[in-house]
Amino acid sequence: MQNDLIAKAAIDRRLAEIVSPAIEDLGFELVRIRLMSGKSTTLQIMADKPGGGIEVDDCAAISNAVSAILDVEDPILDEYTLEVSSPGIDRPLTRLKDFDDYEGYEAKIETSELIDGRRRFKGMLAGVEGDEVLINVEEGTIGLKFEWLSDAKLVLTDELIREMLRQRKNAGTLNEDQFDEILEETPSGDDGPEAPQEEND
Repeated sequence: MQNDLIAKAAIDRRLAEIVSPAIEDLGFELVRIRLMSGKSTTLQIMADKPGGGIEVDDCAAISNAVSAILDVEDPILDEYTLEVSSPGIDRPLTRLKDFDDYEGYEAKIETSELIDGRRRFKGMLAGVEGDEVLINVEEGTIGLKFEWLSDAKLVLTDELIREMLRQRKNAGTLNEDQFDEILEETPSGDDGPEAPQEEND
């Protein structure tokens, strides 16, 4: 039984097993991994620092470490491009603890099967209880078993942007002037910068 949304397909889970130790050794967490095949093959790795605030230099360090391991293990048959990115503000929620960490923020959740006639839920996260994710929807608070989830991500709201900027400022990666500038540049309702798009499975 799969216990997170970090890696969905069998190849992704195998790749996660190979690269996770190297990412964790550098002090980061694997948020999501996807091997995308189309006209070309891309391995997308999303990583973060515990507590947030991963930088471009960090992504480069992860990329170098992962490349070295994949060259030795050689699990991908085709030529591929490696993309390492931060989760972005409207980040995917891939572990049970993410739903606890972001309690009080708006999220979109999709389930693999119909639950009470629907698969999509949007509302305020209300933490976790056992193996259930709690979310406040129009009808009230509902609990969705984590194993039912196929996809989940935060919704970009002004409140979420402010909180992420506050975290970055407190971590010393953003000065006061940049903080005010970014807040002024982010119009209400704008979807803001997007992380690399995931293709549908």
